[in-house]
Amino acid sequence: MKRFIKILGALLVLLAVVIGAGLLYITKALPDVDAPTDLKVELTPERIERGRYLANSVCVCMDCHAQRDWSLFAGPPKPGTLGAGGDKFDRTMQFPGEFFARNITPFALKDWTDGELYRAITSGISKDGHPFFPVMPYPNYNRLATEDVHSIIAYLRSIDPVSTPPWPESTIDFPVSLIMRTVPQPAQPMDRPAPGDARYGEYVINAAACIECHTNTVKGERVGQPFAGGFAFAFPDGSVLRSPNITPHPTDGIGAWDKAMFIARFKQYADSAYVPAKVAPGDFQTVMPWTMYATMTEEDLGSIYDYLAALPPVAGRVEKWTPAP
Repeated sequence: MKRFIKILGALLVLLAVVIGAGLLYITKALPDVDAPTDLKVELTPERIERGRYLANSVCVCMDCHAQRDWSLFAGPPKPGTLGAGGDKFDRTMQFPGEFFARNITPFALKDWTDGELYRAITSGISKDGHPFFPVMPYPNYNRLATEDVHSIIAYLRSIDPVSTPPWPESTIDFPVSLIMRTVPQPAQPMDRPAPGDARYGEYVINAAACIECHTNTVKGERVGQPFAGGFAFAFPDGSVLRSPNITPHPTDGIGAWDKAMFIARFKQYADSAYVPAKVAPGDFQTVMPWTMYATMTEEDLGSIYDYLAALPPVAGRVEKWTPAP
């Protein structure tokens, strides 16, 4: 028995050493992605315009990195706050902690190199080397064509600086605070297919990160079928919005829609006569940034539809809205 206890004790000590070494490696050595130190993005008019389109209409960086007016339908960004950051994403929205969007105007990025910005966008690592929680879907942006990332950088360099106070530091629940250090990876850029190419829809829907909101997720972990909806967004009054099923199921998804209907659903918010309606407390509200996605080209919206229409249909109608009790 004594021999058994000694062996057990030795094994427990060994296990503690292994666990300690693993934790030390995760906390000190990860994430292990170097910034491209010699990158200098030329600010050409073509890049700035492409970056403007991506940041405002497809990747919608300027939606999260703004302060949204939740008194209006779909919470459009407040004038003068584009790129300023400050919006909070917390546990009520199924995130494992409390996260604040950063200022990404030249006011805050003036000391960042282009290489550090490239790494932040594609690998989710800050200037000082700490990882971001993928509220910003950098695993999607990891696959963006290199030139598209350069265009986003050029656009961010070109916008007006917006002065803001330092936003609160994010807090991350354990063990996600450790796990997220293993997420960042070096950029794995795709070639951007030409419009009309069968792969173009995949490229656009990846850049728009539709899968992130339209997949049921709990504390950062996907638990539902891709694009089948169910991600819950809780509003301060206790009402809950859930993302819809956008697979081509004929009754539970968008299988009864044709391409023209899909495009028109977005473009109604781009009509010059459209004015976001006031939303009273307790009334239906959405986090979908309709007014930004509405500025996507019909070609790109159509390519998203083509991609979704080719997916396997997933049964399951989502209860979209639960009013406050």
